[in-house]
Amino acid sequence: MDGSLLALIIIVVVALAFDYTNGFHDAANAIAVAVSTKALTPRTALALAAVMNLVGALISTKVAATVGSGIIEPPTGSDGLQVVFAALIGAITWNLITWYFGLPSSSSHALIGGLVGAALAAQESVQWSGILDKVIIPMVLSPLIGFGLGYLFMLAILWTFHRRNAHKVERGFRHGQIFSSAAMAFGHGTQDAQKTMGIITLALVTSGEIESFDVPLWVIFASALAISLGTYSGGFRIIRTLGRRVIQLTPAGGFAAQTVASGVMIATATVFAVPVSTTHITTTSIMGVGSTRRLSAVRWGIAGNIVVAWIVTLPAAGAVAAVAYYLTHFLVG
Repeated sequence: MDGSLLALIIIVVVALAFDYTNGFHDAANAIAVAVSTKALTPRTALALAAVMNLVGALISTKVAATVGSGIIEPPTGSDGLQVVFAALIGAITWNLITWYFGLPSSSSHALIGGLVGAALAAQESVQWSGILDKVIIPMVLSPLIGFGLGYLFMLAILWTFHRRNAHKVERGFRHGQIFSSAAMAFGHGTQDAQKTMGIITLALVTSGEIESFDVPLWVIFASALAISLGTYSGGFRIIRTLGRRVIQLTPAGGFAAQTVASGVMIATATVFAVPVSTTHITTTSIMGVGSTRRLSAVRWGIAGNIVVAWIVTLPAAGAVAAVAYYLTHFLVG
């Protein structure tokens, strides 16, 4: 088998492995709140999330194009494949570290950080303007939007239902969480599976297998399936963090947080083609909803640890990817 073809196959396998870790790492985004309010059992919630992740991943490839061609200049040849491979190693390593410690960090930013770190190590061109427009600004704005809309939407729910029978309202919102959890998983599919599609397509362009950045159908299905399988395998460490340690939500609060987060994710993927962090949006939506009780209801110490993980993700994944590139370049030549 030709060496470059073997390298490409390895990269595709590693990319799908990243997609799988993304699924079990970010499964909490879609189901943690529904599980914590007992709207769904963990396994039922995971199965629902897996199916809707699959459906969402088949909708669009706009985010895939942004990740694959808008972050770094597509490198060429065997050295280019080493860049893609190193980026994936950096992202997977950071995913596993944060999963182990139960921190809901961003798989998206781990992948982007890995791309930038590997490209810098290889002295390839980085599209800094694209990173500013498509990564940094959305990274700052999307959590703020999630927090603000979560707060306002929960206030609207409290005002609308404050005179209704509390037991009936709670039961209704618990049922409503089935649909909001499905919307969350759908939004996650429109965002996160596309990032793997972008990486695999970047590898195909780099190796010369395809000439233009058009995501092949088999890449779409493989990425969708990998993230769905990863989601079904679960991420219970992070589910505990989001579902209980940040704040214990009511069914109405869970519905509000999930509805807001899913709306922001779907809009950014289908309208703006921006690879935002589903973790950032989900977590800050939960915080916004919880703040309607009182600010002290949110465990800000836990929230602070999560924010630190967000800030560290890009440089940490980039550093691991740079080391991975140097090692790969040394071994392969």
